Amino acid sequence: MFDLRPVVYVIGLLVAALGCTMLLPMAIDIAEGRGEWNVFLESALITISIGGFAALACANAVPDRLSIQQTFLLTTGVWAVLPLFGGIPFMMGASEASFTDAYFEAMSGLTTTGSTVVTGLDTLPKGILLWRGLLQWLGGIGIIVVAMVFLPELRVGGMQIFRSEAFDTMGKILPRATQISSNISTIYVTLTLACAICYLMTGMNAFDATVHALTTVSTGGFANYDASFGAFSGTAEYVASVFMILAALPFVRYVQFVNGNRNPLFRDSQIRVFLIIIFVLVIATSVSLLAQFPHHPEQAVREALFNITSIISGTGYASVDYMQWGPFLISVFFFIGLIGGCAGSTACSVKVFRYQILFASIRVALQRIGAPHGVFTPRFEGRPVTPDVMGSVIAFFVFFIVSLGVLAVLLGMTGLDFVTALSGAATAIANIGPGLGDQIGPAGNFAGLNPTAKWLLAFGMLCGRLELLAVFALLTPRFWRG
Repeated sequence: MFDLRPVVYVIGLLVAALGCTMLLPMAIDIAEGRGEWNVFLESALITISIGGFAALACANAVPDRLSIQQTFLLTTGVWAVLPLFGGIPFMMGASEASFTDAYFEAMSGLTTTGSTVVTGLDTLPKGILLWRGLLQWLGGIGIIVVAMVFLPELRVGGMQIFRSEAFDTMGKILPRATQISSNISTIYVTLTLACAICYLMTGMNAFDATVHALTTVSTGGFANYDASFGAFSGTAEYVASVFMILAALPFVRYVQFVNGNRNPLFRDSQIRVFLIIIFVLVIATSVSLLAQFPHHPEQAVREALFNITSIISGTGYASVDYMQWGPFLISVFFFIGLIGGCAGSTACSVKVFRYQILFASIRVALQRIGAPHGVFTPRFEGRPVTPDVMGSVIAFFVFFIVSLGVLAVLLGMTGLDFVTALSGAATAIANIGPGLGDQIGPAGNFAGLNPTAKWLLAFGMLCGRLELLAVFALLTPRFWRG
């Protein structure tokens, strides 16, 4: 019989931990002298109590190993349950959000999507703004652990190709998660501190530098202002671009680098391809901007670098309304959001390695046409790509496209126009942040969407963040009989 207690135990612990982090924005509100601090105190008490009781009730049933069903359920359950509690301060606080809006905002935060339904950010209490940043920061480190521990174990979307690069405690999911978390936490915190210090040096105040560092390193994109990153300019955009790129690289390479093995960081083909894509796109976008608008060359390069990096990494900051840049660049922004960063990073979307494997497969297929009796094998990082990895990658691409199409149709059925429905579906499943159009584009937000559309988008964020198949596997009866 399937035992839910180990799953409930871990989720309960994480819920209680989430409640503890609510004390940080409470302290900020106390220091600011506003009466919002009690919102976070009450939210923390509710969250810690429920999470703690759930963990205590199931503490006697925690095995060394989790079954495959338990692992799938835990992976999805964490991201589905935590937004329920993460949204409490939005309902009780100054934002006065409905349950739908609160869950949407918390889901967008924890999945580091960056789509928002909160308006009037410029006047909100600092506690709420910090809470949004903390949700994304916690979601960023959480997804690294999921990408390095759970997804390779679950053989989702070709992620099993990275099993040999992870820490060698296969099968023991919980000890492995603890070990990896401790290894990456130092790097994650160090990057965040470095980003905050660099923001301070550009002239940001301490609070803005802190919150934007949290949402930059997590590639989340929540900002403290309705103008997003447009509230800043110049050097701050370069700093953000650098740290968005660093956060979109595989964190396992940082672990190896710190431990003295520096070669993998510089030889990783994912990293090279990702950086080349950014370089080419920035040059092309800069040239297009200079041809269309009276941009100063430095401004064109800066705006191109920042906004291209923001979208391809899935951060979702916007420093300008790129909907005014013309149909060519609008199309570019739509498609680069479907590329994503590197596996094992805070970045989202399809990921570079899957495109590498797909193109390697296409190249081999073309070689076989020219030499039917030849023996050709697709390779990734110099290693042969096994049929199960190739099948998983192709299945992911098919499922990604089908899911995007189905979600877009469902959003259209709620009354959204074509551009809003299609780009909304893409931004949710790829966890990008802003969509296209006047309503959900870089100059708008998701507040005006109907409740049904918001729930569909929240589900899309969940599926996209967990690589689709990890969620939909739970919906198949055969999986539970396995």
